[in-house]
Amino acid sequence: MTTLMSHQQRPHLVVTNYVQEEVIDFLSEFARVTANRSREPWSRPALLEAAADADGLLMFMPDCVDADFLDHCPRLRSIAGALRGFDNFDLSACDARGIRYQFIPNLLAAPTAELTVAMLISLARSIPAGDAFMRTGQFPGWRPNFYSKGVINSTVGIVGMGQLGIEFAERMRGFGATLLYSDPVRLDRQSEQRLELQHVEFNDVIERSDHLVLMVPLTNDTLHLINADVLARCKPGAVLVNPCRGSVVDEQAVVRALQSGQLGGYGADVFEMEDWAREDHPSSIPQGLLDQRDRTVLTPHIGSAVQSIREDIAMTAARNLKALVESTLTPIR
Repeated sequence: MTTLMSHQQRPHLVVTNYVQEEVIDFLSEFARVTANRSREPWSRPALLEAAADADGLLMFMPDCVDADFLDHCPRLRSIAGALRGFDNFDLSACDARGIRYQFIPNLLAAPTAELTVAMLISLARSIPAGDAFMRTGQFPGWRPNFYSKGVINSTVGIVGMGQLGIEFAERMRGFGATLLYSDPVRLDRQSEQRLELQHVEFNDVIERSDHLVLMVPLTNDTLHLINADVLARCKPGAVLVNPCRGSVVDEQAVVRALQSGQLGGYGADVFEMEDWAREDHPSSIPQGLLDQRDRTVLTPHIGSAVQSIREDIAMTAARNLKALVESTLTPIR
């Protein structure tokens, strides 16, 4: 007959970054929980210490799971990620050790698309430059300055048409723009018509777009997908927005393109320094990028930072972790 597990026999779960107390309470109903209650990620040594005897981990964007990490966690059987992209997680190493994992596929797409629209409009209408000018206290009243391309009657190119690309296209309908997209997997004709999208090759998106938006995961094929050669083929003064992963662009090439005027603006919510799985990832954002105040919109990875949505993401990840852990437990008889 199955019996209840004692406190010591309950699975040990580790929550590596801040979540709402309701999430910790939910997990505590069936497990012992060690949680990082600060707003700062644990250092790798601290994370390894906390996870050394963990049966399951609830993990986030700052975490990096590789073979060395897993070697320090012999009891680990389950990982639930409160995130969509998993380029910082070595899934092959997890598979080799029989560790099951699950991520959040769709909850982050809509708020990230919303932020992308905000960045695009801000850059297309010269809002950073106008805001900076107003704060000098020298505004004399209307003058024929800060003219911009705008979005109306422009061509917006979308590189990648997964869930994030679809959510962005949904929000761009009605702006009076021509929407192009490139993706190796083409949408069905009905979806293209509904979203008012035209499928073209990658080079066509690059060369025809007034505004270019990146919606691809970080893989070996998309690392520095946007480099100096690609930027040179963009329309002079084009706007580039990156809400997906920092290393999809070569940030140093972006700096040079901004300085030369080849790029009219750059918006980013993600940065190369965040891609810890890259052994050669930079340690900071290029100063040249930070200095381009009038032509950049840079946000601190807040694509999904809507209170209700983050609560939903964390609780969904917690439910995923519970299901994963319970599927690995053998009832005590």
